[in-house]
Formats: sequence, structure tokens, C-alpha cells
Amino acid sequence: MLQKPLLIYLADDDNEDRMLFKEALDELNMNVAVEDFDNGVTLMEHLLMAGKPLPDAIYLDLNMPLMNGEECLNDIRNEPQLSKIPIIIYSTYIDEAMADTLQNKGANWYLMKPSTFGNLKNLLRKSLNYVYKDSNKDHSSSEFIITVS
Repeated sequence: MLQKPLLIYLADDDNEDRMLFKEALDELNMNVAVEDFDNGVTLMEHLLMAGKPLPDAIYLDLNMPLMNGEECLNDIRNEPQLSKIPIIIYSTYIDEAMADTLQNKGANWYLMKPSTFGNLKNLLRKSLNYVYKDSNKDHSSSEFIITVS
């Protein structure tokens, strides 16, 4: 019997980044379905709709209009029915102080948008493997930031 696809939500205001994200996942052949949102408000409205299946993980860009990734993270962690969904911060930069703040607020992982498509595929593969294996455990600071070597 086929396993149901992992449902991933991606919130990112950059249309090109959303397209690359979905293309990279398609090439990985990992049995994943993606729903994407261009801002945090739309993401939260969708998450709070009654009867909608909840995602298995959420990738959040930090810099979005209307509601940024940190605000989304706060709202998600404050909603009991959403609080256990793994959240991966997906941003163009990594700031150590911000990473600490986001980890303390309940983000599971933090990854920087890579400069190459190959590295994007590697980061997505690595982060999804974490989601499959250990999304509910606490991570040390060294495990929180996902990198490719």
C-alpha cells in the first residue's frame, strides 16, 4: 500500500523561490505534496480553517509582507491544534541571535536559502529526513541550523 504524501506548507513572498522549492522537491521524488502561500496572513487563515488537513511540516520565510515568519511562528505555537507541527525557518540569511530567538520560540530547524539548485535539493532532502525521523525532539544549537557541506 502506498504511503500518503507528506503535506508541506511553504510560506514565502518570493514567487521564484516558491517555484524553485517545488521544482527541487519534484526532483527528489520524496512523496511530498506542497501547498504554498505568499504571506503569513494567508498561511494562518488556511491553517485555522475547520476541516482542512494539517501539514506535516511548515517552511517559513522570515521576511514576508502582512505577517512575517517570526509572527507566524508565534501564532502557530500559540494555537493548541497547531503547536506540534514542525516548523523550518527558510530564509535568505542566518543571524545567530535571530536563530537563538526563533529556536526559543519553538522553531524546529533553520535553513538558509542556498545559492545553487543542487544545494537546495540537498537542504530539502536533509530537512525532510529530520521531519520524518525526529520532529518532536529538542535540538541543540548545532543541530538547529541545517547546512550542506
